[in-house]
Amino acid sequence: MILRIENIKLRTIVGIYEWEKKSKQDVIINVELEFDGAAAIKSDNIKDSVNYKTINKQIITLVENTDFDLIEKIAGDVLEIVMKDTKVQKATVKVDKPGALRFTDSVSVELSGTK
Repeated sequence: MILRIENIKLRTIVGIYEWEKKSKQDVIINVELEFDGAAAIKSDNIKDSVNYKTINKQIITLVENTDFDLIEKIAGDVLEIVMKDTKVQKATVKVDKPGALRFTDSVSVELSGTK
């Protein structure tokens, strides 16, 4: 089963230049994870599924309370959170930094992991 948490819009300190470290900037995070959902389908019980509310809260807490130089670090830290869930078999995290470059909508990185 594939579960997606889409367009988590957060603000954090991210960047390598001094002016970037002075105020929070927007980042957009997308998570796609795979797990065996058969038990959850049968039981209709959250204990048999991935608790996406818990994962979302952990991502929000991490990103909003940490300063980063690179969006690559954000992606790695978020993937680590997602992969800690024992039910998650595979996950992909995409982090966008809107307005990072002139004449573009966004710059993004994508990172995947498998157990």
